[in-house]
Amino acid sequence: MIAARLPLATQETNLFSQTWAFLTDPENWSGPQGFPARIAEHLGYSALALAISLVIAVPIGLYIGHTRNGENLVTMLAGALRALPTLGLATLFVLLSGLGLMPFVWALVILAAPPLITSTYAGIANVNPALTDASRALGMTEWQVLTKVEIPNGLAVMMGGLRSAVLQIVATTTIVAIINLGGLGRYIFDGIASNDFAMVLAGGVMVSLLAIVLDLVLVAITRFSVSPGLRQSGPKRIRVETKASA
Repeated sequence: MIAARLPLATQETNLFSQTWAFLTDPENWSGPQGFPARIAEHLGYSALALAISLVIAVPIGLYIGHTRNGENLVTMLAGALRALPTLGLATLFVLLSGLGLMPFVWALVILAAPPLITSTYAGIANVNPALTDASRALGMTEWQVLTKVEIPNGLAVMMGGLRSAVLQIVATTTIVAIINLGGLGRYIFDGIASNDFAMVLAGGVMVSLLAIVLDLVLVAITRFSVSPGLRQSGPKRIRVETKASA
């Protein structure tokens, strides 16, 4: 039993050492095929998909959260979209429109839109009704209620959906390498094609590190953009203050 396990352990050790050597090789950190260039490509594809997703999803979430119109339909639709396989969607879009970047971008948009819609809707809908009622009593318009009361109070929940969408997009953008585009997925697919599993693992490590760094950046943005009072037990503080004012 022990003798049978030794070769496997040796292979794993060799794979990790080869991956480390690949990651630390100076040649892989320069040129059009180096990590900086691939990271820039990966971020470019991801940013394009995220921008389109935000333009589509956030207004829908704001409208539904503010008016409560169509919330059941959108909730069901968002759940259905989450179940769709991204690679399958990309293949369908390629068959419909041909090879290129945009079929994959639209597949990523469908992946990212549901968490953006649901988090935006939830953030707005869960704002304490006493705040919105008081705002209307002060003479605010519906637009002012949305922009000055509901969005600031729901921003923490909305940012949670943004973080989820960013992580999903960054992790899945690797599929664009299927059609010989760039990005960090290039290392994964080229490694599989050449049986270079150290390259495959290195590509996966870089995608994971990129996702972690972006998530930390979004956490910092959330920390500085959301009011400290709303980060510290917002609903409980509101109930206490409402009761005291009553």
